[in-house]
Amino acid sequence: MSAEATITRGADALGAAFDFKSLVDKRHDYARAWKAKTGGKVLGWFEPYFPEEIAYAAGMLPVRILARHEVDDISDKWIYSSCYPVRDMVNQLLKGRYDYVDGLVNVEGCQWMYNAFEVMMNNRESLFYHYLFLPDYTNAATSKDVAKNEFAVLADRFKGWTGKSITDADLDAAIEVYNHNRLLLRRINELRRADRPVISGSEMMNLVLADQVMDKAEMNVILEDFIKELGLRKPGPDKIRLMIVGSETWDARLEELVEAQGANVVADELDNGTSYYWNNVLPQEDRLMALALRYLGRPHSALKDNNYRRRPQHIFELAEDFNVDGVLLEKQIYCHSHGSDMYAVWKMLRERYIPYHYFERGSLLPEDETAARLEAFLSMLKPGLNHLAGWHKKFGED
Repeated sequence: MSAEATITRGADALGAAFDFKSLVDKRHDYARAWKAKTGGKVLGWFEPYFPEEIAYAAGMLPVRILARHEVDDISDKWIYSSCYPVRDMVNQLLKGRYDYVDGLVNVEGCQWMYNAFEVMMNNRESLFYHYLFLPDYTNAATSKDVAKNEFAVLADRFKGWTGKSITDADLDAAIEVYNHNRLLLRRINELRRADRPVISGSEMMNLVLADQVMDKAEMNVILEDFIKELGLRKPGPDKIRLMIVGSETWDARLEELVEAQGANVVADELDNGTSYYWNNVLPQEDRLMALALRYLGRPHSALKDNNYRRRPQHIFELAEDFNVDGVLLEKQIYCHSHGSDMYAVWKMLRERYIPYHYFERGSLLPEDETAARLEAFLSMLKPGLNHLAGWHKKFGED
């Protein structure tokens, strides 16, 4: 798939098979082609709390900085003893893999990602940089006003950088595009509730990752065509239904390993999974306040779920709604926020008698070990007979 092909509209951008994985793998080609065609700026972001609508309203292409592992002979010098995905980001950024990026924005959140942001500030002074504060106590009385003011500062800095004022009409258009994008993603995700989904877990994850590196208006056309194709697919086979909970992910390798074991991931609670597109912006006259309420009201990451502990209940509701048989709890090594929050998730799963398996990982999975652990976990599960007709016979039950 050439860079020129990825910037065309509709299903042709991915070919008849809707190969979202290829789009993720060739995201750099796509961004360079977009930049050459439009003359616009490309803005990299780290945290999913970044209000992309403001950058989009300013005529930019917001792209998520994804971790991809390659030989690393750089990061130790700058970011020793951080989590592996962040070190991989630093390695890629300093090696010029993101040479098309004109600026970087980091939102208050993961300390390791902020460290990567600081490394780039010390090494690529020509780029635009902005640190966006978003309250960790998202439900505090003043949080929405703080977030709105921070968004206003961001918009003003974009104006100084690009020379373009962001009008209410610009924000309205961006919000409409992004709301429609989230709606389409939720429509596709809802299909995973079916007893025999027409979309696999790996396909869904690659789709969502592709969505985070592509122009949303173009992606919306592709998603609409993809929904039509999904309506023509036959139901998939009966499989054990799993849910993934934990640290952000950077590829669909875990979902692929699950599928290789004869199971399927039908739900997730990941910052860059369902939480990324869970809720829309509710339009109001004060556009920045509407954006602030949306980002403060999204399903919270482990770091920002620190006063009312709403995350475990959200995970439970997802597990019920998508009728899962078990949960995979995956935590990035050195991820302090998920390490400190995981006890609350364990407690909830034990109290609700939901089987789970916990493991730690880096940006790369130890595939043989992970496959062996998945096989052992799946062999312990007895799928719910109410939604997997015929499984009881396979397990030798009447």
